[in-house]
Amino acid sequence: MRVLLVEDEERLADLIKGGLAGEGFAVDVAHDGRDGLWMATENTYDVIVLDVMLPRMNGYAVCARLREAGDWTPIMMLTAKDGIYDEAEALDNGADDYLAKPFSYVVLLARLRALVRRGGRERPVAISVGDLVIDPAGLRCRRGEVGIGLTPKEFAVLHALARRPGEVVSKSELLAQAWDFSYDGDPNIVEVYISALRRKIDVPFGRTTLMTVRGAGYRLEAV
Repeated sequence: MRVLLVEDEERLADLIKGGLAGEGFAVDVAHDGRDGLWMATENTYDVIVLDVMLPRMNGYAVCARLREAGDWTPIMMLTAKDGIYDEAEALDNGADDYLAKPFSYVVLLARLRALVRRGGRERPVAISVGDLVIDPAGLRCRRGEVGIGLTPKEFAVLHALARRPGEVVSKSELLAQAWDFSYDGDPNIVEVYISALRRKIDVPFGRTTLMTVRGAGYRLEAV
């Protein structure tokens, strides 16, 4: 079984890796959130062990980004915090289980085995907005029977809009959902991706479904 361990405390990471390796797990290690996210998207794992307090991108953000991209690999989150709200935040961001530090290695191992036996959760169903179909599990999009090639970021923006068809979604909401939580660049980047999406999902089909609501945000209409 292949495990991705994302933990910035190197001594703890070495101890966990050594213990899991002794049980027959193949373990890859990342020491910050961005590296962990990259490794999770570039490789296939049976389970991910993800610390919450990580440099560069926290565990909540990594988990949310993986789920947003349709990756349903089981995730066990580790944290030094201990409280119902921390546990709720982990689960709300898509984690499958939660273990507070300090923890028993025996308990960690048992719960990881349970997650592997359970496997990934059911893939989310495709979303239809009129004849525009967005498949979050496969990262695919089509208008009718015509496939539309989107970049991962374009897909993330479109998915955020498609989950709320007919509703106005603000620029700040799109930034929070399609970019990582630590993004501090120009918020007008959203407009660049909206324009790119229009050129792909509307213009070739003679449609006007991605609307700008001046001063409020954007709305995806079923037309």
